[in-house]
Amino acid sequence: MKDQASELKILMQEYNGKNNRGAPGHITRIIAITSGKGGVGKTNISVNMAIAYAHAGKKVLLIDGDLGMANVNVLLNIVPQYNLLHVVTQQKKMVDIISDTEFGIKFIAGANGFSRIVNLSDTELDYFAEEFSTINNFDIIIIDTGAGISNNVLQFVAAADEVFIVTTPEPTAITDAYGIIKIITTELSMEREMTLKLLVNRVHSADEGKRISDRIINIAGQFLNYKIDYLGFIYDDPVVTMSVIRQKPFMEVAPQSKPAMCIKHIVGRIEKTDLVNTEGVTGFLRKFLGKK
Repeated sequence: MKDQASELKILMQEYNGKNNRGAPGHITRIIAITSGKGGVGKTNISVNMAIAYAHAGKKVLLIDGDLGMANVNVLLNIVPQYNLLHVVTQQKKMVDIISDTEFGIKFIAGANGFSRIVNLSDTELDYFAEEFSTINNFDIIIIDTGAGISNNVLQFVAAADEVFIVTTPEPTAITDAYGIIKIITTELSMEREMTLKLLVNRVHSADEGKRISDRIINIAGQFLNYKIDYLGFIYDDPVVTMSVIRQKPFMEVAPQSKPAMCIKHIVGRIEKTDLVNTEGVTGFLRKFLGKK
């Protein structure tokens, strides 16, 4: 317990030190959070990371990119009236589908059938592109992708500035994390330089998180010749389950809890990293649609 207290103190010092600095200019940072398998806490991390960014003074948009089993709205305890499909089908404008939340972030719901965007006419694509470009006033856009290696997941991953891969210490989660890293690095990274970072959830110590990450990172370097960065870890804690049951993120329920402090630390580390070759929302849309 003493070691954990010391670790958390260091995490908070780093987070607070970074987020008291002023931002030099407006850049929309687009982050895709994904995983090789379901059940590793990816959506919970996406939601709480978005809230941590809002607490740090950022204007944040959270997009539910899990088009088959969308559940971000469940954790936020909201029932969105519209989703991305309403824009694709030209029934609504982008501003109409952005939901407010009580947690200081904006939210866009995903939708089954959104993958039909690849079959839209030029006129429909122009409408969608024009509408999507209107969300460029956010500082941070976080996309909670589906789990696994479906085309929709890879579409979001290929278009984002940064990709965070979530795993846990479970052997199946480690294997699946390496699996999605292999798919991304062999099928997507040939088209452009990609930034992949690993986040280990539900650990009991910082050493455990580092040990798990080192295992995956070393194997990726050896067999894929690809450098994966270690983003950080999140403690296993009953407060996470409690917050899910209450449908209120743990950043709000228990902002001083161990998982909340870990999330704040991770946000601090992200903000210390400069974006490379980012083109904001315009670049994301072009890559998402497969344009060169």
